[in-house]
Amino acid sequence: MTQTFSAFAGAHVPEIDSIMRGFLKKNSASAKLFEAMDYSVAAGGKRFRPLLLIAAAEFLGQPATAGVYQAASALEMIHTYSLIHDDLPAMDDDELRRGRPTNHKVFGEALAILAGDGLLTEAFHLVSQADLPAEAVLAITQLFANAAGANGMIAGQVLDIQSENRQITLETLQKMHRRKTGALIRAAVAAATALVPHPAEAGSALLRYAEHLGMAFQIRDDLLDVIGDEQTIGKKTGADQALHKSTYVSLLGIAGAETALDDECDHAAAALQQAKAALDVTGQTMLDVILKELTEI
Repeated sequence: MTQTFSAFAGAHVPEIDSIMRGFLKKNSASAKLFEAMDYSVAAGGKRFRPLLLIAAAEFLGQPATAGVYQAASALEMIHTYSLIHDDLPAMDDDELRRGRPTNHKVFGEALAILAGDGLLTEAFHLVSQADLPAEAVLAITQLFANAAGANGMIAGQVLDIQSENRQITLETLQKMHRRKTGALIRAAVAAATALVPHPAEAGSALLRYAEHLGMAFQIRDDLLDVIGDEQTIGKKTGADQALHKSTYVSLLGIAGAETALDDECDHAAAALQQAKAALDVTGQTMLDVILKELTEI
């Protein structure tokens, strides 16, 4: 029987956390910088991206090894850096993240910026030392850099800033979130395909699954910003409206956003079925379970 997502997380998150925190402590010359980085890393969260990487690797037949855990941990460090910077006064100016005061509220803006910089840099340091074949290390380095950089997440953040206080089209919104949110989610699955030999058809189907999963993730996030509970989601609701941002809810309404979420989940499910067929995989997998999680608001 396939595990629940919470059981899957319980089996893998302790190792992810141990690797991140241990690596940062070992490689931090400044105790205060380590404290600031560790504050955000230790705040928790669902660890969605690293768990997706592990689930995709398992789907392709590769159990979680030391190298897989290291790649997954590096991806979470990149994600955590992005949250620290996203919360800054110059960005979204948030006060709460993962149920705790945001990094700059505790350590000040300057150290929060440096903590984010440290997490991003040390993520690639960790990948460079991962217990993986050299070709896999190179491929994952390129994937993560492309997803996090000027062609991916940073480009999405710039577009997000430029879109404040003005109405944008649905097409522009989708373009923004394919980069800001979708790029790291796609990178999680792409990293798994770089680790495990597989039929080309399975790989392309898995990447389509990841692309639709990323869009579903963002639509769900937009919905939760309106109808979610702050205690459950760990951050203030209504932030998008306060910043006058265009979202799936503001452009489509709640019902329209819920329909868009269902559509993206359906597309992701269809792509996953194609990947299963290419690999002759039957039954429910953790990738199915992860997708089902996104349908629950």
